[in-house]
Amino acid sequence: MANYDVVKVDGTKSGSVELNDAVFAIEPNKDVLFEAITLQRASLRQGTHAVKNRSAVRGGGRKPWRQKGTGRARQGTIRAPQWRGGGIVFGPTPRSYAYKMPKKMRRLALRSALSYKVQENALTVVDAINFEAPKTKEFKTVLANLEQPKKVLVVTESEDVNVALSARNIPGVQVSTAQGLNVLDLTSADSVVITEAAAKKVEEVLG
Repeated sequence: MANYDVVKVDGTKSGSVELNDAVFAIEPNKDVLFEAITLQRASLRQGTHAVKNRSAVRGGGRKPWRQKGTGRARQGTIRAPQWRGGGIVFGPTPRSYAYKMPKKMRRLALRSALSYKVQENALTVVDAINFEAPKTKEFKTVLANLEQPKKVLVVTESEDVNVALSARNIPGVQVSTAQGLNVLDLTSADSVVITEAAAKKVEEVLG
């Protein structure tokens, strides 16, 4: 167990918290981390690409000329692939690019991503982030107090509408819950701000 400083939203230290080394201080597995990022990016692909094959192209219902006696090559339809305006051979069709990883590999990837942030001193633990109403200006003030870069991931214990709406219009800022934490968001952000309760929740799942 290692001790991590816990700060308030005004940037002052409020105490410390012990977090499990098996989650926040492992030797990152680069191969598994790369595989998890590739998987998540593949899952985001729409896969709606499509072309028309010879059966889907309009026209071509009549044989262009008789089979024999013309001296020309035999043809069955003017929508065959060798004709201009004909169907496409082996073109892309709609499909899903998503695939799965074993649960142990997914969890190892998350632990690796979190450990990377700790090694880079890019993980900040705050006691809590609460807003009585959506206030983008107040959220910007919090990030400034915590000396955060432009691309930051804020992780809360559970879904907080006021926090999400406050951060929605700030470029580069993303809000996630402990349950929705994923490798792509972690690696895309330059820094991670996580509440103490969210850190404990992540520790329970991945520890």
